[in-house]
Amino acid sequence: MSRTVIVGGVAAGASCAARLRRLKEEEEIILLERGEYISYANCGLPYHVGDVIKEREALLVTKKEMMQRRFRIDVRNNSEVVSIDREEKKVHVVEKGGEAYDLSYDHLVLATGSSPLKPRIPGMDSHRVKTLWTVPDTDEIKREINENRVERVAVVGGGFIGLEMAENLHALGMEVSIIEASNQVMAPIDYEMSLILNEEMSANGVDLVLGDGVTSFVEIDGGIDVKLASGRVITADLVILAFGVRPNSQLALDAGLKCNERGGIIVDSHMRTDDPSIYAAGDVIEVEDLIFGDQTMVPLAGPANKQGRIVADNIAGREECYKGTQGSFIAKIFGLTVASTGVNEKTLGRKGLIKDKDYKVILISQNSHAGYYPGATPLFLKLIFSMDGNKIYGAQIVGKEGVDKRIDTLGTAIRLGASVYDLKDLEFAYAPPYSSAKDPVNMAGYVAENVLSGNVTFAEWDALDQESHATILDVREDQELKMFSFEDAIHIPLGQLRARLEELDRDTEYIIFCAIGVRAYNAYRILYQHGFRKIKIYPSGTRFYTVTHKDKNRKTQLKACKF
Repeated sequence: MSRTVIVGGVAAGASCAARLRRLKEEEEIILLERGEYISYANCGLPYHVGDVIKEREALLVTKKEMMQRRFRIDVRNNSEVVSIDREEKKVHVVEKGGEAYDLSYDHLVLATGSSPLKPRIPGMDSHRVKTLWTVPDTDEIKREINENRVERVAVVGGGFIGLEMAENLHALGMEVSIIEASNQVMAPIDYEMSLILNEEMSANGVDLVLGDGVTSFVEIDGGIDVKLASGRVITADLVILAFGVRPNSQLALDAGLKCNERGGIIVDSHMRTDDPSIYAAGDVIEVEDLIFGDQTMVPLAGPANKQGRIVADNIAGREECYKGTQGSFIAKIFGLTVASTGVNEKTLGRKGLIKDKDYKVILISQNSHAGYYPGATPLFLKLIFSMDGNKIYGAQIVGKEGVDKRIDTLGTAIRLGASVYDLKDLEFAYAPPYSSAKDPVNMAGYVAENVLSGNVTFAEWDALDQESHATILDVREDQELKMFSFEDAIHIPLGQLRARLEELDRDTEYIIFCAIGVRAYNAYRILYQHGFRKIKIYPSGTRFYTVTHKDKNRKTQLKACKF
């Protein structure tokens, strides 16, 4: 009988253990976890802090006793593996009480996960500065809130955990500031899409501080001062650090296993390390990016669980391969949902790729379901694809409803190698409460096809923030101008355009606006077929412009803009 020792009992480790038992009934499986709990819902921790998930027990998805009873797995919690003897095929284990022993293995699985980044900032050892990563972290934060009457919270970091914590603490009635050193929150999406999130958080009373890093934490009477590089000071009762995570790979490094410069354990497609007896999975490993085949690190629960299963298959002799990660994610940010799959424009830029030379982008706005059925809400969808349309590089969506099924569809399309042309041919289940006869994903395919075939050209989303010589042509109806209008724009409703062509100059550059882009496209086709060539459409119309330009005057003074 062979023995498999699994180090780490949360996502990848627990998944591996359960799968391996289903495949090998006689295998001796020992699961070692240095913490108190195995297989807990770490993605649910912010929602327990905010009392959305009221029962702490709900976070404990699979308890030690159930794992032992149902899967006959020897679960040893509070047991830390401190070293690996690869030659003798043994690990050295130290229990919480101090007892230590060696444990031999035939197969070793490293599923040690990741830990919060903690930059060396003066004052960060204060009891008022916390991180959120484990169930005990959650207990500590809730205890601090309940015992010390926390009213003001500073969240440092604008990623998943930071934004989810901000929402949940705000829901408890606290004043919340988010401090992010870069110029945007939610790094996996592009800047213009993050502006929609900024507006949502501001509308909910969150103080959003961008482009300003923390230099120190200073305890004061009854609170803590968060000092920023700009000189600004934010006073809080509690600070949540959410800088991101790093792989827990010191065990592997000490054992001489190959790791990348960020500490990620290097594995092959079978999840084997450079030691054939040792596998690794989850946040601790380097993975292959599905889009370009580059090596990267993607600390997400979905891939970790899949990797753990693949490790079990290979230990059982099934020779399964991990086919790469595309980084699909989704998050709730107050009343909005944000999601992404594949790569963003920032990544393409770092690779030296240039928009309109190496790739194309469309940005469309559609409703979550048929507009005539009550409750339809806007979706903003960004699609990035190759110049020939045969490869989809990535997609990002922000909206209130229907984001999940669209991003999953696009993620599946990327995984299966679909082209943008395939998107228009996808057949979706349709009824007015759920979608439109042309689903937003279909519409993305149609628009991409129009761009590639030369039927339409789009302006940049920030065109009006620059200076050039283009004139705004607004084809909305008269009554729509009462809600928002551009000063000095030419206003010709779409239905009057053919009759008023003489009011326009074929040598003038025009950016065409409507509410979401549909009427602007129709106007573009009319103008193009009447000899106008210096024309572009503003992507997603005034719906997108007004959300992303809240700092501009309602009556913009911009007549000239970049073309």
